[in-house]
Amino acid sequence: MTDKTRRLDSFSENIRVYMKPKMLAMLALGFASGLPLMMVFQKLSFWLREVGIDRSTITFMYWITIAYTLKWLWSPVVDRITLPWLGKTMGQRRSWMLLAIFGTMTGLMIIGQSQPTEALWVTLAGAAILAYSGATLDIAIDAWRIEIGETSEQGHLAAVYQLGYRFAIMFSGVGLAIAEYYPWSISFAAMAGAMGLSAIIVIFFIAEPHHADRIKREAKALHRAVADAIIEPFGQLLKRLGWWILPVAGLVALYRLPDFTMGVMANPLYADLGYSKVVVGGFQSGVGPWLLIVGAFLGGFAVAKFGTMRALLIGAPLTFLTTAAYAWLANLGTPDMADVIREANNGELIGVTPPPNLYLILAIGADNVAGGFVGTAFIAYLSNLTDPKNAATQYACLSSLYAFFCKFIAGFSGTISEAIGYAGVFLLSASYAIPAAVLICVILWRGTIAAKGEEVFDTEEPIEPQPEPATQPPPRPATS
Repeated sequence: MTDKTRRLDSFSENIRVYMKPKMLAMLALGFASGLPLMMVFQKLSFWLREVGIDRSTITFMYWITIAYTLKWLWSPVVDRITLPWLGKTMGQRRSWMLLAIFGTMTGLMIIGQSQPTEALWVTLAGAAILAYSGATLDIAIDAWRIEIGETSEQGHLAAVYQLGYRFAIMFSGVGLAIAEYYPWSISFAAMAGAMGLSAIIVIFFIAEPHHADRIKREAKALHRAVADAIIEPFGQLLKRLGWWILPVAGLVALYRLPDFTMGVMANPLYADLGYSKVVVGGFQSGVGPWLLIVGAFLGGFAVAKFGTMRALLIGAPLTFLTTAAYAWLANLGTPDMADVIREANNGELIGVTPPPNLYLILAIGADNVAGGFVGTAFIAYLSNLTDPKNAATQYACLSSLYAFFCKFIAGFSGTISEAIGYAGVFLLSASYAIPAAVLICVILWRGTIAAKGEEVFDTEEPIEPQPEPATQPPPRPATS
């Protein structure tokens, strides 16, 4: 067989992987996972900035999403504790998904009915419910993804997850456009309806993983069961990585930092540049996500072709360049004068001409391609660090590590932007990609197989040896 034939076979095999039912299910779950975060992370910040809430308050409110960071605290419960009635009816993973989806619907409705300028605490409460429910949904979905797929499929599952996530971005962009013509309450109600459709898909079309019953539950006190659920996964992770847990933790914490610190300021920038909600929502739900989908699948193929670590290394300069592009966009207008203009015009942004729409779509498009690529590679890396036998807890631990650090730093982005301007904060965000690239090189050069995410786990139950059948003595000859 020639090299060309082997390459064609490899390409066709990669394509066939995406036709499996588990991949279609992952697509729907990716959508359900992405929509709550997009609404609290992006659309809510645009609304708050539009009504005059200052940048510092907006980014400090972003700390609500630290719920996604703290999810490791209750991930053992989601991993091991079965919900009454619902768990027995739908299974461990699907029952928790359904409960979390109903929580996100409640949070969306509360936010939509609130008045931020009069009672910001109500908006805050709704955002907190949305964030904690969305984090619980992520725990269940991450465990489902790791349990349903083999190690060789994790890169492809991550790509499909990213695709579903991007569909959520598209739909949340439509929600922003709706808010141009109707009250924000209608926009958030539409998002709650979409989460309701996700619940129907979970109930009728998604299968419970066969691996979910791998862990044998012994009869023991609840506090002992929860303690074992926490100690075993974390102890096993530390034992496998050894002292390489330190550079791995550094890489996990830093790799997505540019995305977080610039992402929380992107929508306030659009509002202060004078772009309409229809323009921003149209680009975010139109061209932008398709480019992000392209990036996600390029990331999946890069993981399959070059390996996870090399795919991460390719993503570092992409992140640097596309984040710095937002500094270029900010310099095309006068967004740092928005507060002065609003004060002079009774809260209205009058007389501000935004840069040409083409520049906006170039910035959004480039960021989406890079974001899809690095997101797929990063999810694949975290998944490969995780033992399927402790999927939910270990993955939640790793994802919480980077999310806590990134979101804590991102909370200061508004204060920093008020001190050094929009362009300055975006350039600072871009620079965070440099130490992450250094850590990737160190792990590639000297790291262990476990640190590189290349360890192969035994996903089968050990077969207990069966006692050999006792040999029977030969029959005695008949006597006369």
